[in-house]
Amino acid sequence: MAIVGYARVSSVGQSLDVQLDKLNQFGCEKIFKEKSSGTTAQRPEFKNCIDYVRDGDLLVITKLDRLARSTLHLHSTLSKLNEKGVDFKVLDQSIDTTTKEGRLMFSFLAGIAEFETELRKERQNEGIQKALANGVKFGAKPKLNERQIKQLVDDKKAGLTISELMNKYNIGKTTVYRLIAQHGKNYG
Repeated sequence: MAIVGYARVSSVGQSLDVQLDKLNQFGCEKIFKEKSSGTTAQRPEFKNCIDYVRDGDLLVITKLDRLARSTLHLHSTLSKLNEKGVDFKVLDQSIDTTTKEGRLMFSFLAGIAEFETELRKERQNEGIQKALANGVKFGAKPKLNERQIKQLVDDKKAGLTISELMNKYNIGKTTVYRLIAQHGKNYG
């Protein structure tokens, strides 16, 4: 029987240290770790971990949200582990699927985790809508102001090539074409 750990943080700037310390203290013999959002299906180390564990092994994580994207994904993962004969333990939430109580707690906390994720998305969307209503503009700032756009259109009409416009205004080909298409008629 091997004790296998899995640790994940959502972004490159976050540290795995706390999770790794807990997993090492628990006695994990092998730890799979990655920096990747839990909402993405592209987590190679998670896949490697699930492929690695065998009958009789114990998979250990620190928190339930480190493992899956949704309640459905959590249950799917747990089903895969059960099929392989692998037990599952969550350290911070005291979940141990080798017991019926642990399986109940797992289902309960998985539902709460998904509910919290939905609430976060809802609050984020509300914040974005409020910011838009207050005139906040998202995305990169325009590279050219109105005067420069008018000059770009005039330069194109005067015969400058797309490459010359790209170099003169320090913008890409797509931007040149887009600005001409959007503003060419306005400055005719």
